[in-house]
Amino acid sequence: QVQLVESGGGSVQAGGSLTLSCVPSVQINSRTCMSWFRQAPDKEREGVASIYGGNEGTFYGDSVKGRFTISQDIAENTVYLQMTNLKPEDTAMYYCAVDVSSSVPICRRLRSSDANYWGQGTQVTVSS
Repeated sequence: QVQLVESGGGSVQAGGSLTLSCVPSVQINSRTCMSWFRQAPDKEREGVASIYGGNEGTFYGDSVKGRFTISQDIAENTVYLQMTNLKPEDTAMYYCAVDVSSSVPICRRLRSSDANYWGQGTQVTVSS
């Protein structure tokens, strides 16, 4: 069973920044798609960002483009989500997910059903 451990959530004021981390129990490789999703109360799960393979492509949801950056450190086997200019509407539980055998077109579409394994989530709260 693959496990993913997220960290870095917290509470910030609007305009602030946070960086989330995710460490999967499988090695990130050339076919891995690592993704971040979020879900706010009474809302559907939303794709935030994904990264394919060895930094071969990064993809973002429309609501976070220009504010969030996904990256990965292959040596540390860690994926990061840098979040800047946070807004109250970014408040949600953030989940890390992995598709262990993906492709660029699949990774790009940020569809939760493509993920094989999920982390427990880390809460991000942005106050106005």
